[in-house]
Amino acid sequence: MLIGVDVGGTNLKAGAVTEDGGLLSVSTRPFGRFTGAEDFALRLVQLARDAAEKAGASPGEIRGVGIGVPGAVEDGDILYTVNIPLSRLPLRALFQKYLAVPVALGNDADCAALGEWRCGAGRGCRDFAVITLGTGVGGGLILNGGLYTGGGMAGEVGHMVTHAGGIPCSCGRRGCWERYASATALADRARQEGRLRPDSRLSLLGEGVTAKDVFSAAQAGDDLARSLCGAYAREVAEGIVNLLNVLHLQRIALGGGVCAAPEELLIKPVRDLVHRTCYARRSRQIPEVVRAQLGNRAGIVGAALLGDAGRR
Repeated sequence: MLIGVDVGGTNLKAGAVTEDGGLLSVSTRPFGRFTGAEDFALRLVQLARDAAEKAGASPGEIRGVGIGVPGAVEDGDILYTVNIPLSRLPLRALFQKYLAVPVALGNDADCAALGEWRCGAGRGCRDFAVITLGTGVGGGLILNGGLYTGGGMAGEVGHMVTHAGGIPCSCGRRGCWERYASATALADRARQEGRLRPDSRLSLLGEGVTAKDVFSAAQAGDDLARSLCGAYAREVAEGIVNLLNVLHLQRIALGGGVCAAPEELLIKPVRDLVHRTCYARRSRQIPEVVRAQLGNRAGIVGAALLGDAGRR
């Protein structure tokens, strides 16, 4: 049995996973307050033990653990994370003090890509990517039949510049893709536009409007919301085309909370735009754009599979 751990800014999740990617159990607890590296590692160990116990197994039956974090990793260390105070943290060594099993660390989007490739939307592909649309924009790459990490620093697709000199980004540049194609970006745009359109239901939601609200309003026929969804699909497609023109992937799967939106409001218009504008439209090998299949399970399953690879 394998354990996959998904570290998020709000929740910590661990799942017991079979070697072929079947999810046996999940344990979740709030991230809470960070009180030090040692305590953080111990909490992850306890969560892994809980997941194993829920699956009817003992800690001694855990064959490997994979941990996905929202940031950059190198070997067994967390170099830095986004929106969580973790940096230069030797997590593998700390974890193994309390649970002596093989441990592998990976970026959370890389883990999602590995999970989808082995068990979801990427099955059968040699060149594949998962793009996660959430608070930011993340990415994981499968190239030539294997996970490509670039030493733990590759796949930061959200920081491709799609609008030179555009909106400032937390990375220090301007016009990064995630400032236009994330759920945060869509909600920000809806707040701005909603103030000017009292006839839209989005204006009634005020500062609390979310990306989900925009898609719900569009589905109900709200003109402003439909316009925002169309513009958002164009921003998503812009970054995907850039990526495809460099890598010519067979398939891209879109994941993250935004991708629960109705097919006709997101996946289909993005697919249509990509097929009309990517360089490969001139060939018989037009890349596919699909919805990710594993949902919230992708990070856990992929982390566990990463842990299995680290065991060998």
